[in-house]
Amino acid sequence: MKERLQELQTEALAKVEEASSLQELQDIRVAYLGKKGPITEVLRGMGKLSKEERPVIGDLANKVREAIATELDAKKANLEAVELEKKLEEEQIDVTLPGRPVQVGGPHLLTSIVEEIEDLFISMGFEVREGPEVETDYYNFEALNLPKGHPARDMQDSFYITEELLLRTHTSPVQARTMGEYKGSQPVKMICPGKVYRRDTDDATHSHQFTQVEGLYVDKDVRMSDLKGVLNRFAKQFFGEEREIRLRPSFFPFTEPSVEMDISCKVCHGKGCSVCKGTGWIEILGGGMVHPRVLEMAGYDPNVYSGFAFGMGPERIAMLKYGVDDIRHFYTNDVRFLKQYHKA
Repeated sequence: MKERLQELQTEALAKVEEASSLQELQDIRVAYLGKKGPITEVLRGMGKLSKEERPVIGDLANKVREAIATELDAKKANLEAVELEKKLEEEQIDVTLPGRPVQVGGPHLLTSIVEEIEDLFISMGFEVREGPEVETDYYNFEALNLPKGHPARDMQDSFYITEELLLRTHTSPVQARTMGEYKGSQPVKMICPGKVYRRDTDDATHSHQFTQVEGLYVDKDVRMSDLKGVLNRFAKQFFGEEREIRLRPSFFPFTEPSVEMDISCKVCHGKGCSVCKGTGWIEILGGGMVHPRVLEMAGYDPNVYSGFAFGMGPERIAMLKYGVDDIRHFYTNDVRFLKQYHKA
């Protein structure tokens, strides 16, 4: 058996040396090291050997297996290197060919509008604040003078998660949180952009999810004229210096008095047309003086402090500024629509 194992080793190593492909090496491996190979057959006959010979033959068989496997691995590595070199020579790259152009994206139109709004109000001394989109009933309603059972809650059909948690219906809770954080110890001058949610039927002018930017300024001796001045600058910055504004009486539970703001129609310049429905004016946002009860709940003395608040929808602003006729365009991710508003 000893001589047979040595012969098998010599024979296998010779074939490995002559092999010229990876397939041949695999065939040799199976033929000599496989379960039906000659080395296995030799080992099956070890039962006829004496106790003294068995360990000697077993050790030799393992050494023969190891020697053949080592040569097979070395030859395989060599053949793979040769094959790779050949492949690299055959598959040369023509570096003179023009490259494929990379399409560069840009900010979404709503993102650009919100950033413009932020930049404008930052230039007027406002800071940008954020808050949670999953809000408590207290901050979303009660802290804004909307106690449980208040009929004005029906104006904002809400997505409730539990009895006390809901998807916020406006970004005003951020105002309540900020005033509550300061507890009447300092003035507040902030805007809070973000997504809001209401149970609404999606159509050309409504969406169950949309964006709001709300502003708040609380300090001593803040007047309605301050609100008008801020909103007037905003309108002229976004829609042109020739735009005029007007404030109409309205109602919001968290402001008193409350107003709606209109801007003069850019199509007819106030003369009346189909865009402004013949009025010469287009409604754009709401606001008013912060209700004394809201100030009091946040820790501010309404006899010392006063303030104004306002809220606007970037979607509506974008629709008016760029002539977009359907709010759903902002959310369907049609690249043809979005590309129109990429800035160079």
